[in-house]
Amino acid sequence: MGSCCTPDHSCSSGADGATPAAVADTVTTAYTVSGMSCGHCKAAITAAVGALPGVVSVDVDVDGGLVTVTTGGAPDDAAIAAAVEDAGYEPTGRA
Repeated sequence: MGSCCTPDHSCSSGADGATPAAVADTVTTAYTVSGMSCGHCKAAITAAVGALPGVVSVDVDVDGGLVTVTTGGAPDDAAIAAAVEDAGYEPTGRA
């Protein structure tokens, strides 16, 4: 069937025996950011924010001026804002 389940329909725990992190433990937060205008902006912010500890994924909507960050637990707003600023853009708060 092509899934992560074992033949007895229980979930696989991975090769190292560790239980995978539960998806429910993630938090998705959207931030407004000004100064973005192109694909380079998207790449720069994705790299800067994606390198932060605890960040699971980053989605940048250049046209909408939004950066959506999924973290493993509560987001560190100050660290995310600093990463956006270091990349050369202006974070203006949560959406």
